[in-house]
Amino acid sequence: MLNDVTFGQYYPVKSFAHRTDPRTKLLALIAFIVALFLTKNFYGLALCLIVLAAAVIASRVPLGRVLRSVKAIIILLIFTAVLNLFFHGGEHLLVHWWIIKIYREGVIFTVFFIIRLFLMVMASALLTLTTTPVELTDGIESLLTPLKWIRFPVHELALIMSIALRFIPTLIDETNRIVAAQKARGADFESGNIFKRIKAIVPILIPLLISAFRRAEELGDAMDARCYSGSKNRTKFKKLKFGWRDIICALVFAALITGVVLFNVYAARIFPEIYEYIRLS
Repeated sequence: MLNDVTFGQYYPVKSFAHRTDPRTKLLALIAFIVALFLTKNFYGLALCLIVLAAAVIASRVPLGRVLRSVKAIIILLIFTAVLNLFFHGGEHLLVHWWIIKIYREGVIFTVFFIIRLFLMVMASALLTLTTTPVELTDGIESLLTPLKWIRFPVHELALIMSIALRFIPTLIDETNRIVAAQKARGADFESGNIFKRIKAIVPILIPLLISAFRRAEELGDAMDARCYSGSKNRTKFKKLKFGWRDIICALVFAALITGVVLFNVYAARIFPEIYEYIRLS
């Protein structure tokens, strides 16, 4: 049922992206999202797509596995696309039927928005595919270290986020087992209207919640048995160090943001005719 969900699942392989410092990858993801929201035209989106494609190649993760991460938000993509298509105004009317009006500007904005969300989800999935939960915890904790001066529980926050990511594939497997068990008892999840399908999900949610609470309790007991006491007097077996890969990554994403800003300023001058046709205003 949820086998195609790849977010939160680590893909073990030796690659440039896997060996890059987790702090660099976290900052690179933030820079990529900033670049996506800074861009105001398709030239900036094309530049973001090129950088993401290079990151996928550097990660050696199969493209299909990265693309499957989008399936989790396909309903959200369709819903937002319909809303933007029907309610975004403009000057050039394409379709007018009853109360429905579709403008050229609305179509362009819808395509632009879907591509932006698509790239953002793929980049986030690539981070979890190339970084273990332990590395994510260490990276988040290291980046948030300045907050310790105001007594913010940095280590605990990083641990919570890491555990949440770690349990995504576990809960997916648990859901698949519950669904298989319910189907063996004659449950039907694929026929009927939407209300019947929602009602059929209830026998899945209740045992899933019980299983999640049980696993959380077992994890808490295991941490207590090992005398876990938070960040107090804790040391690290592996210390994070920046290397030449991090320098290359930083330069690439700095160039990405610079390129996006330059396209925002000079795209109308370099490609006046194309820019006028696909402008989003």
